[in-house]
Amino acid sequence: MRKKVVVLGGGTGMSSLLRGLKEFPIDITAVVSVCDDGRSTGRLREEFHVPAMGDLRQVLTALSESGPFVEKLLNYRFNTTSDLNGHPVGNLLLTAMSNMTGNMSSGVEALGQVFNLKGKILPLTDDEVTLVATMEDGTTVEGEHNITLYPSKIKEVHYLNEPKLNDKVINAIKESDLVILSMGSIFTSIIPNLLCKEIINVLEETGVPIMYTCNMVTQPGETDDLTVSEHISIINQYLGNRKVDVVIANDGEIEENIRKKYETLEQKDPVILDKDKLKDVEVITNNYVTITDEHLRHDAILLSLDIFKYLITK
Repeated sequence: MRKKVVVLGGGTGMSSLLRGLKEFPIDITAVVSVCDDGRSTGRLREEFHVPAMGDLRQVLTALSESGPFVEKLLNYRFNTTSDLNGHPVGNLLLTAMSNMTGNMSSGVEALGQVFNLKGKILPLTDDEVTLVATMEDGTTVEGEHNITLYPSKIKEVHYLNEPKLNDKVINAIKESDLVILSMGSIFTSIIPNLLCKEIINVLEETGVPIMYTCNMVTQPGETDDLTVSEHISIINQYLGNRKVDVVIANDGEIEENIRKKYETLEQKDPVILDKDKLKDVEVITNNYVTITDEHLRHDAILLSLDIFKYLITK
């Protein structure tokens, strides 16, 4: 019987993980946070009052089995002087399907049939949500885009208004063999999924193992100077009585020229693997470093293979 995995997250990190996972014989449900409000997504949210679709588009392309041309199509951005400027085709399709079907969840499901998905995609909520952050300087900032631009570290996040959770998310977790918190922005991609009390309650009720696939580099304003154990410590603060059970972390060396590029241009440093402080969590390590077009990425297949090995031994 195939193992069932629920992946919580959003953005590039989640998409990268899903590209690898879909190559293995497991049932995947991707639960995507929908609080992004920048660029095309922000404009469409303001005009049509729909949940954020940018991360949903990325996950849709990652799980699609329709070939590379479809991915290029969904990610194609119009370059024009009209109101279409900057909008990816995928965002427009998701907005259209949301309007046609009545909500984003149904719209994503319909598009999933069109693009032959290797798994299910569930928006965390069909509500138009606003993420709010309290910064370390005491300032309260509303909106994910504004949060990421604010020149101070994030202390904690919450929603402006409690969203109504997508019921299918709870059912997916109840039936799962593993819940994975994907790579990505901790405060703006991962934790937004953990701000819903229903998710925390079902994680506690089921006792399903919780795995965190740790980032390879830090993120300015969110995880500056944090080690692997400190990443986990932040996540655990939002998990209630549950804690992360297993962490997957990179132990490979990042080439000096790539490391310096990230440090200089993006103010990102390698996340230090402090195994001596990871005594309460199972640790899986490997050299996941891969470079694509001079960008640092996880080796999605190797990462997913280690996840699959963990699954079949439990």
